[in-house]
Amino acid sequence: MEIVDLLPPRFGFVILTFCYSWIMLTYPGVKVGSARKKYGVKYPTMYSDKEQVFNCIQRAHQNTLEVYPQWVVFQTIAALVYPTAASVLGVIWVTSRFSYAWGYYTGDPQKRMNGAYGYIGYFGAIILSIAVALQLLGVF
Repeated sequence: MEIVDLLPPRFGFVILTFCYSWIMLTYPGVKVGSARKKYGVKYPTMYSDKEQVFNCIQRAHQNTLEVYPQWVVFQTIAALVYPTAASVLGVIWVTSRFSYAWGYYTGDPQKRMNGAYGYIGYFGAIILSIAVALQLLGVF
């Protein structure tokens, strides 16, 4: 038996969603690197005392890295039973992180809320994960 035999049909969508998330993680990392050069913020300094826009660019990346591990766990659990729904929710969340970052990159932290729609994908994956847990426990 191969691993693909154990995964549900359409799990390929989930894998593609994870690939999309890799692009999303790479993009703000590159933006931080470019901003370091532009604003003269040398490693290992995380934030600037002078450049608010740099701090916003750095914070957009940092916040995504802070949330990503939890999203991966919930996305994976949800996808084992609900691969199509999890993929749709995952694409929503990943896309929202671009909107979040682009809003933050303006230097106005309030504009990060342009990505607030991502909570649909994030909480959706959590809810589906809870449903999987309840199914495994025989609750329904």
